[in-house]
Amino acid sequence: MKKYIPQPISLDDIELPHELENLLEQIAENVHEVWSANRINDGWQYGLKRDDSLKLHPCLVPYEELDENEKLYDRATALASLKLIYKLGFEIIKK
Repeated sequence: MKKYIPQPISLDDIELPHELENLLEQIAENVHEVWSANRINDGWQYGLKRDDSLKLHPCLVPYEELDENEKLYDRATALASLKLIYKLGFEIIKK
């Protein structure tokens, strides 16, 4: 099997409008909610420490209860998604 080498599109040249900061946080929270729902649907539960065999995870809490380091992961996903939208030539317009 050939070694997989990820090649994400470079987004270094994209700067998002300041107005999207609130949207970024809303997307980050939803990323966490989707991840949590998928885990729970797969039988995972909250646990103080991650245990894959018992399906326990300490991040199965509401977004606002996550520590900042965990929120950074969700924000990075949201930021990359928003930047990719702009990189591909789309705009976000609030109705």
